[in-house]
Amino acid sequence: MFAVVGLGNPGKDYSYTRHNVGFDTVDILASRNNIKINKIKFKSVYGEGIIGGKKTLLVKPQTYMNNSGMAVLDLYKFYKIPLENIIVIVDDVDIEFGTIRIRKKGSSGSHNGLKSIIYHLESEEFPRIKIGIGNKKEGQDLADFVLSRFSKDERIYIDAAIEKAAQAVETIIKYDIDKAMNEFNSRKSQAQE
Repeated sequence: MFAVVGLGNPGKDYSYTRHNVGFDTVDILASRNNIKINKIKFKSVYGEGIIGGKKTLLVKPQTYMNNSGMAVLDLYKFYKIPLENIIVIVDDVDIEFGTIRIRKKGSSGSHNGLKSIIYHLESEEFPRIKIGIGNKKEGQDLADFVLSRFSKDERIYIDAAIEKAAQAVETIIKYDIDKAMNEFNSRKSQAQE
């Protein structure tokens, strides 16, 4: 079994913001794999289905970003999912806009959602897919930046990155993380081409 956890903030005020690309990726995965996200449990909305021949949960924590670990811990304890099968999808201001980076494990960097998950699971040993959302302007508050929406031009590139992140998740589940890293970590974003 796999759990794909897209990080974000609940509510329409946060829809399609930079911080919610994890939620957006889960929605794309649900659509591509005919999974309905219509269950409420584990401080999350989620759906169950099959991706790559394997039972998979698509999860959107409803705890707000900074408390995402509480939701992940609940589903981890209930389903006894191995940490290497909990794939977290997260925004990242430190990688190039429109790119994705897959990591098997690692620190939270400056991301409070990842910090919360690491704190609650007491481990950094879970894979994550980071989506480059750009970086704030000089003097702009980071919180204001990540809660802002993409421009119309940026949206084209971020939608392509979200689609790549969804494909990467499917590759991890169907094959393995090494194949996904080889295939997706080296790709340039359309914004770079």
